[in-house]
Amino acid sequence: MTLADLNLVWPELILAGGALALLLIGAFRKSAGPVFDVLAMLVLAAAAVAAACGDQGRAFAGGLVVDNLSAFAKVAIYAASAVAIPLGGSWLRKRGDDKFEFPVLIVLAALGMGMMASAGDLISLYVGIELHSLALYVLAAFRRDDAKSSEAGLKYFVLGALSSGLLLYGASLIYGFAGSTRFEDIAAAVQGHAGNGILFGLVFLICGLAFKVSAAPFHMWTPDVYEGAPTPVVGFFAAAPKLAAMVLLARVLSEGFGGAVEQWRQVIVVLALISVFVGAFAGLNQRNLKRLWAYSSIANIGYALVGLAAGGEAGVQSMLLFMVLYMVDVTGFFACLCALQRDGKPMETIDDMAGLFKERPGLALAMTAFALSALGLPPFSGFFAKFFVFKAAIAAGGYMPAVAAVALVGSVVAAFYYLRLIKAMWFDPAPGAVEKPPLTANAIAIIAALFSFPVVLVALVWLEPLALRAAAAFG
Repeated sequence: MTLADLNLVWPELILAGGALALLLIGAFRKSAGPVFDVLAMLVLAAAAVAAACGDQGRAFAGGLVVDNLSAFAKVAIYAASAVAIPLGGSWLRKRGDDKFEFPVLIVLAALGMGMMASAGDLISLYVGIELHSLALYVLAAFRRDDAKSSEAGLKYFVLGALSSGLLLYGASLIYGFAGSTRFEDIAAAVQGHAGNGILFGLVFLICGLAFKVSAAPFHMWTPDVYEGAPTPVVGFFAAAPKLAAMVLLARVLSEGFGGAVEQWRQVIVVLALISVFVGAFAGLNQRNLKRLWAYSSIANIGYALVGLAAGGEAGVQSMLLFMVLYMVDVTGFFACLCALQRDGKPMETIDDMAGLFKERPGLALAMTAFALSALGLPPFSGFFAKFFVFKAAIAAGGYMPAVAAVALVGSVVAAFYYLRLIKAMWFDPAPGAVEKPPLTANAIAIIAALFSFPVVLVALVWLEPLALRAAAAFG
């Protein structure tokens, strides 16, 4: 380890030092509050600045890669994490569950996700995944006196251990047949065609990563964990961790196995199409909105995987754009759920949303925007996200245009449950008065809705070239 190595990992050093400092402050204060949330957000903001403005290169003998892709991903991850802190803090304080560990766990999760985005070998890949996963397990069970929250944390932990086993087994096979853990050396061993041993290990590795992004058929944890975990925590789960895992998957496939794209593309396509149709059809029977959005997230990960399967710079760019735009929508949707309460109970089902437009028109319009965006209706951000994905798939040629067409059918099926939610909010009679929403959740929901349209039209002007620049890291 040299000073040059440390100079490349300033974001990680800031997050690790900040988390330790926050932990000490919280231990002495014995309580949390808005000031503690602000301190954690400042730590994340400093890390984002360091990621955007820092030097680039390879640290620790290639174990960590600092390039345009990692910088792009880290800024988005840290921003989403920073939004989750005040959203979760205010929600927990209202229920008497506020603890100083919440922002500390968010910062530690962000540290692990940043390592995932910069992973240059199989060891840093695993360390980053486990660091962020351990924080997420605790966050899922954060309300330990709540049976559903404890159940969600336990299910996530047990199934997460299974996915870690798959991932480690795949990594050990790749190391055994390639003779190295570094992606560069693995790419040299593959040389355009992966042998059966390496390919077998890669399939196990992809399965382990598919669990992290809740791609079907490795999605079994998602509906139960989404339903049981605290609402703001679910909003965090559905955003930053999935971007980090998708970026890691893109780095593994493009940097380590770029020469064998035709071999792994088949696996990714199968995962993508299964995810799209499981998310579309299984969501049709859901009335609980957290479970509904769990299946929606499974389907949306399928679209992101279609972009990744397209390969090349255009494919990675489309995946990055899709995930960033999706993160804004899903964060805003769960901010709406955090803000809505009727008769002292949270509004978490489609029936609860009946008559919302008459009671809280601002939040009803925001939820309508998020539903239409997830549907992919123009001119909302979800339309542009799917447009880039399908464009990359069609440009890839071969059977990828047919894959795009099949995935589009899944989007049409999923339209039913988005439109059912909109119908309940706008036309069904309200069963009672909706309580005044808290300022933090209400503000985040409205800002996210405005981004979905019309701000996205301006944002894409600079977001599209930034994503292309990030994707060119594999060029």
